[in-house]
Amino acid sequence: MKRDMDLVRKIALLIEDHPSGFAPDIVIDGYTEEQIGYHIHLMGEAGLLNAADVSHSECASPIAMATSLTWEGHEFAAAARNDSVWNKSKKLIQEKVGTASIAMLIEVLKQQAKQVLGLT
Repeated sequence: MKRDMDLVRKIALLIEDHPSGFAPDIVIDGYTEEQIGYHIHLMGEAGLLNAADVSHSECASPIAMATSLTWEGHEFAAAARNDSVWNKSKKLIQEKVGTASIAMLIEVLKQQAKQVLGLT
């Protein structure tokens, strides 16, 4: 399964918008439970959220359940929240290199936000 950064963004924003600080049950239109669980697993590995592995022998891929965002996850959500900045960043990465690591994506998001704010 390929990593879907739009899904990563949706998961981070959904958790950050939840009032308790704990992650809600995550259901996102257009994505399967397996896709969401795998991306939560990846986000846990990347340090964006705290996750519990709920994989079992019948799973087609690793699956995790989110418990909360980490500091880094909140930083990502803040950088990715603005639709215009998100879309410009994705377009820039696609045009220049095709794909990027989460660390590079966050840097591009920050640079795009700085341009919007007139800080560059």
